[in-house]
Amino acid sequence: MHFLKKANIKSGQKVLIFGASGSVGTSAVQLARYFGAEVTGLCSTSNLDLVKSLGAIKVIDYTKEDFSNHSEYYDIIFDTVGKSSISGCLKSLKKEGIYLHSVVTPALSIRMRLTSIMTGKVLLGGTLTPKAEDLIYLKELVEKGELKPIIDRRYPLEQIVEAHKYVDKGHKNGDVVIIV
Repeated sequence: MHFLKKANIKSGQKVLIFGASGSVGTSAVQLARYFGAEVTGLCSTSNLDLVKSLGAIKVIDYTKEDFSNHSEYYDIIFDTVGKSSISGCLKSLKKEGIYLHSVVTPALSIRMRLTSIMTGKVLLGGTLTPKAEDLIYLKELVEKGELKPIIDRRYPLEQIVEAHKYVDKGHKNGDVVIIV
């Protein structure tokens, strides 16, 4: 929600969520739809149905297609996993579009700033500090059924190493929960 709010998401905008079946991606798809956007999700073959069920109007299988080769242009492109090509994203971004990146290293931050200056497009990323009012808002959306948490697996605290190994493979759907 933090990144979508930074992009000033509006109803009717076209939004591409890169990593739409992951932890941040599953929430981003649902929140973008909640805010009235037309969502395209980018994920692997095995996750197409999940992403559609979360509200994506279109789904692109990144193992078979390069979204940047489409003639589709987006108001917002949100890379939730840190694996997109900035140049490919900029090619698919509308003139006034915004590129969001939730996994920003210091080197990428500098590159994004320079790219923004050179292209005139808005590139936003970085870390976030959760705000109590945002967490309360998300809780209310969950309670109203507008936001469905997606839980891939649950691990007891004693298996936290196995949980990290599973997450590090990079192919989970939604979140992994540690039970304390």
